[in-house]
Amino acid sequence: MNGTAGRLVEEHVDALAGALHGPARAKARLIEEMRDGLADMADAHADEGMTREDAARRAVREFGTVDEIAPGCQRELTVAQARHTARTVALTAPFLVACWYLARTGGDGQGRQLPDTAQLLAVHLAFVATVAALLAAATLAVTGTLARWLPMPRRLPLVVAWSGTTASVAMAVATLALATAAGLATNWPLLACAGVLAAASHAVVAASARACRRCARLPLGQPAVT
Repeated sequence: MNGTAGRLVEEHVDALAGALHGPARAKARLIEEMRDGLADMADAHADEGMTREDAARRAVREFGTVDEIAPGCQRELTVAQARHTARTVALTAPFLVACWYLARTGGDGQGRQLPDTAQLLAVHLAFVATVAALLAAATLAVTGTLARWLPMPRRLPLVVAWSGTTASVAMAVATLALATAAGLATNWPLLACAGVLAAASHAVVAASARACRRCARLPLGQPAVT
């Protein structure tokens, strides 16, 4: 579809895309489905004898306004973002525990005071990592296979977002602790490497959690009936 008819379809799809937020891949797939749906509707009206331009206008009108369509589409993207954040936390939380084990056992020589200082933090952050990982696993279950039988709690995406935020803060603290441990330990290359990985994990989880918080604040419509 090209010309004025194609422009009408693209303008409507672009307006919908601007109102939606979520994982790039899921959003791109959803936008492409809407574009194909609009094009098919316009082609069907054109086959009935309407001009291409009139057929495109009617297809856009029947498809629905941005305000009508966006909440339902956003619900799908919010679930996708919650799953993305939960998956990220589930993969990185065990690494946080491993990093703290290195920080707790890595001191020697002048750094023998480090394990005593870090031990309490290690226990607390290991607990944070464990809770975050369990919540992430539950989220993946509720929004995955179990979604056929159990409705998704409305506030679950927001809970996942703040759980991810908490985990990312714990990773930032772990990064600082590992950097300190590296300066006091003889096996500093291992600790320094773990610190870099902890910092990278913090960046990934923090970005995903921030996107999840944004999605969770948007109005959501009812799930599509299949």
